[in-house]
Amino acid sequence: MMSRTNAAQLRATTANIQTMTRFALAVLALASGVYTYLGVRSLLDGSATFVFFAAIIYSAAVSVGIYAFWSYMLRFVPLVRSMAKRVSLFVIMAIGSLMIVAMSSWLNAAALAGSAALEQHLAVTLEGYAQDLDAAHANALSAQSLLPDVDRASDRFARLAENERSEGALTGSSGSGSVVQLLTQMSAQMRELRTSITDSRETVAALFEEGSAHIAAMRELVSATGSVQPRADQFSAEAVQLSGVIAALQETSVAPSVKRAAEDLSLGFIAPVADGRSADLVSRQDQVMETVRASVAAQSTALSQAADSILAEPRVPTRRFVPLSSAEAVLRYYTDFIPSWAGAISIDLLPFVMVLVLMVVHDAMRRESDVLEDAETITAADMLRAVAIYREMNAEEQAPRSPDPEPEAEPKPEEEQPAEPQHDATVTPLKASSRSGGGDKSA
Repeated sequence: MMSRTNAAQLRATTANIQTMTRFALAVLALASGVYTYLGVRSLLDGSATFVFFAAIIYSAAVSVGIYAFWSYMLRFVPLVRSMAKRVSLFVIMAIGSLMIVAMSSWLNAAALAGSAALEQHLAVTLEGYAQDLDAAHANALSAQSLLPDVDRASDRFARLAENERSEGALTGSSGSGSVVQLLTQMSAQMRELRTSITDSRETVAALFEEGSAHIAAMRELVSATGSVQPRADQFSAEAVQLSGVIAALQETSVAPSVKRAAEDLSLGFIAPVADGRSADLVSRQDQVMETVRASVAAQSTALSQAADSILAEPRVPTRRFVPLSSAEAVLRYYTDFIPSWAGAISIDLLPFVMVLVLMVVHDAMRRESDVLEDAETITAADMLRAVAIYREMNAEEQAPRSPDPEPEAEPKPEEEQPAEPQHDATVTPLKASSRSGGGDKSA
């Protein structure tokens, strides 16, 4: 009796919530259609009328499809009892869910997080441009690291020239001779190289300041409020100008010039003719100039190797800003918008939970109704017929039986049996006369 009561309650409750189930399913399908419309509108190009009607038609088709699909699943899955057929329906439901996600959920996510995803795209691109600007600036300034070596070589040649002029530290004879001229020449070349390096510093600083101004403008566009599409257009214009600044920074590096100048120190070395008044002085001057030649060659090799290490650094690759739609941005940066994706998918797949609930409830009703299944379907006529059969069976069991029953005589053929007397149903004349006489007598 308890099982019958529980099954009846479950059946009544299921019937009561059917209206609510259809209403909830319709609301979910409508919500999915609205967000699908917003997502589709960001993807379409053309006139405003075309975009409006195309988005409306697509979103309406999505809403109808979602409502019809889950209506079928809510109707059929709970009623199927065979495990094989139920697995088949679950496979169909999984395929349908994937199709719903493909045609609706990602557009819902684009509507929910499209603007945030576009801002994320701008922020990531801005970070990349800032890194490129810093790298180009560092490469342009890397030649400045050669200044200490160049200054040291220039000072050394100048000091040797002064010592030779005043004291004759190299040749033993003071005065301005060919050795002093050579040392002064090498010092002058080093000073010219230093000047070219320091002059490039001002150009690099000006370009870096211009690039920093573009970075600041792009950062303001990323953090500003309002519609993101106009800001994205301005961001693209700033990105183009910043790319030009980065390219100019890479071209202002003086490392190639330093390398060429360093090679010229050794290859273009021209020693003056010894001008000593005696053969001994001339010999000493030639020895000193050979020493200076070796020193210049060593200095040239060191500067050339330092310039090669600077030139070996990788160039900053050219970066291009690629505008994205809101849907494309959501797909590219999906890991940053997991809550939005979860909400968009839940709107479309929440009826899956409702299907499971109804399936469990119908299974419970069937288990509790199996025991009384025949009793619940019997009619009153069947009940009366069963009672009559039961009474006849009891009467036969209670009737007395003779120990040796005689064999019954075979019935005679129908034509040999005597005819039964037939009684005339008409009134006899006697009775009729008596009745009539009594009538006269009374008269």
